[in-house]
Amino acid sequence: MDYIQFINCDGIAEIRLNRPDKFNSFNRPMALEVQQALDTAATDESVRTVLITGNGKAFSAGQDLQEATGPQSPGLKTILREGYNPIVLKIREMGKPVVAAVNGVAAGAGANIALACDIVVAKKSSSFIHAFSKIGLIPDSGGTYTLPRLIGFQKAMALMMLGERVSAEEAENLGMIYKVFDDDEFEQKTALLVKQLSTMSPSGLSLTKIALNKTMHNTLEEQLALEEKLQLIAGDTSDYLEGVTAFLEKRQAVFTGK
Repeated sequence: MDYIQFINCDGIAEIRLNRPDKFNSFNRPMALEVQQALDTAATDESVRTVLITGNGKAFSAGQDLQEATGPQSPGLKTILREGYNPIVLKIREMGKPVVAAVNGVAAGAGANIALACDIVVAKKSSSFIHAFSKIGLIPDSGGTYTLPRLIGFQKAMALMMLGERVSAEEAENLGMIYKVFDDDEFEQKTALLVKQLSTMSPSGLSLTKIALNKTMHNTLEEQLALEEKLQLIAGDTSDYLEGVTAFLEKRQAVFTGK
């Protein structure tokens, strides 16, 4: 059985978590397959945008607890070091936009992998939950880094300690995610969003991601210097020339990433 489905078409690499009978909970094979798919998408020049979503009723219920606690368990250290941590780093370090389309519940590591993506959209009926405290663990997969930066320290602390379920609409209102789509429009509107990203300047989006990754650590002076550095790189690309020319000619720009 393939634990994910990987589809590469028209500049969009789609990674579908594919354990619907287990609510797409992660086991070691699935985590490794996701990593391989992310590596393929990162190095394939035809890929402009990456989409991560789930098959069935859930985005991901997080870690498969039967694997984590069973007699053949790889152990928490291996699960984190060889499973979730590389996935989060590959998402953040990839020079391409990564969109999470949350089609159902996103819990535990599933929620935090979604929130590590550059843009998160969600079906109206979906929800997010950090349930680690309910089994005596701490949030992992970058959750303690990402969530406070998205919604603030106090709210993140409460949600993680209490393990409260957050509806998609509340997540949007909190700034946790970008946008909620009605269930019957979810697939269509998600497809339009990733298609739009795939037609934009690859170099411009990649440099933007670099700048935003650094802004959490830099001082204002350091960030201004980084913006200047990256803007000079962007201004020296054919995409910049094409973008300006298309704007003046009142036509759609055709970007090449060069």
